[in-house]
Amino acid sequence: MNFISTRGNTTPVPSAAAIKIGLCEDGGLYMPKSLPTFTKEDVTALAKDSYPVRAAKILSRFLTDYTYEELLFDTERAYAKERFPKGATVIHPLSDMHVLELFGGPTCAFKDMALQIMPRLFVRAQKKCGEDQTALILVATSGDTGKAALEGYRDVPGIKIQVYYPTDGVSEIQKMQMRTQEGDNVSVIAIEGNFDDAQSGVKRIFSDKAMKEKLAAEGVYLSSANSINFGRLVPQIVYYVSAYCDLLSSGVITYGDIVNVTVPTGNFGNIFAAYVAKLSGIPLGKLICASNENNVLTDFFACGTYDRNRPFHKTISPSMDILISSNLERLLYLVAGPDRTREYMEALAKDGKYTLAPEDLATIRESFVGYYASENDTRTTIREVFEKEKYLIDTHTAVAVCAARRYRETDKACMLTVSTASPYKFAPDVLSALGEERVDGVAALDALARRTGTEIPAPLYALCDKPLRFCTVIDKREMESEVLAFAKNQ
Repeated sequence: MNFISTRGNTTPVPSAAAIKIGLCEDGGLYMPKSLPTFTKEDVTALAKDSYPVRAAKILSRFLTDYTYEELLFDTERAYAKERFPKGATVIHPLSDMHVLELFGGPTCAFKDMALQIMPRLFVRAQKKCGEDQTALILVATSGDTGKAALEGYRDVPGIKIQVYYPTDGVSEIQKMQMRTQEGDNVSVIAIEGNFDDAQSGVKRIFSDKAMKEKLAAEGVYLSSANSINFGRLVPQIVYYVSAYCDLLSSGVITYGDIVNVTVPTGNFGNIFAAYVAKLSGIPLGKLICASNENNVLTDFFACGTYDRNRPFHKTISPSMDILISSNLERLLYLVAGPDRTREYMEALAKDGKYTLAPEDLATIRESFVGYYASENDTRTTIREVFEKEKYLIDTHTAVAVCAARRYRETDKACMLTVSTASPYKFAPDVLSALGEERVDGVAALDALARRTGTEIPAPLYALCDKPLRFCTVIDKREMESEVLAFAKNQ
């Protein structure tokens, strides 16, 4: 299976090359030229397998220049019990929906599902492509991707990783996770600005030919661990296929029953993975895009205009504080083709907005609908779910549960709502939502445990004893010089 740019201006490459390169030379994102199909027989067979086996079988349908044996070797280690003590995924039933828990990994966020396997795929990609230079993984994060990528790539030979995050745009726990990161090949830097500033800076560096030449002189090339890299996206497709299998094997559904999916959404990668699973034959119905007060996607699905020219809100669900959703480009490509996608992206770069052709909007609305939750909605949902269901959720999952319940007023089909992070990653705000006095820092972990009778995840509890390593804060215009300095640091 070959991969091509969403903007249509690059030569097709095999999956290993797409993973190694990350971002296309024309600024587009890699996509498979065609998608595989999962039949009823495929799904019912997968339902009998363990998660690592399912993952290897599903990945092999997309990454065709990797062998099944290679993929199984990697999935068995990436999703091993020591990394995911309770299993890679857990489905928790509520009275009106099922919650897909994706935060059981080493950094307590859904990004572990991709970033425990992606470094293994990346190392194999380097070998398959005959690459002998050092890869510099450049990451912009709104909180969870940074820590998960750092943990996945730390001390991997032939790779350096540098992460940029908005200094006031992540939770205290997320910031501590990144500032205390271990590893000899890692760098973490905060920028004065928001996530979109960090993401735009990374993209600017990727498209700078002079910068690439300077890095090449140091024996270094750039790649990405954000979901702009298909190697980050494809493991996310796996857990949607797997979730349908789990609902099937547990008797919640029979094959062919439609399952709607609600996803708390910022950069659009997570919900787009569900769309790929749907296009590949998994009986998923409506995909509910749940946003916080940065509701650019809600407006997009309602009227067909994507307009980032709006106020930016700092919310209690900071991983969704995003106005430029990079992976939306992949949806445009599947719906409108490369030529119109290129026109839309050029308009976004020039004017900060674009409007879909009516036929493109109609196609998108067949699968997607958008809702958003206010800050008060988010807090109320956390409190109500805990009081009525005795189930504790984080601020991002609360946005999704709120949106799912609104959608279910008109569609009572089985609802799968994605839970993307442990509530302890956002303990001060979760504690406050439960009506308790706000407690900041690591003290909030103990306070939340006492209030709810739930257990603090071991990786977060361990933060209390770790020294701070990375406390640098820079202006966003200094990113290029920091990248060069890190590349030269041997």
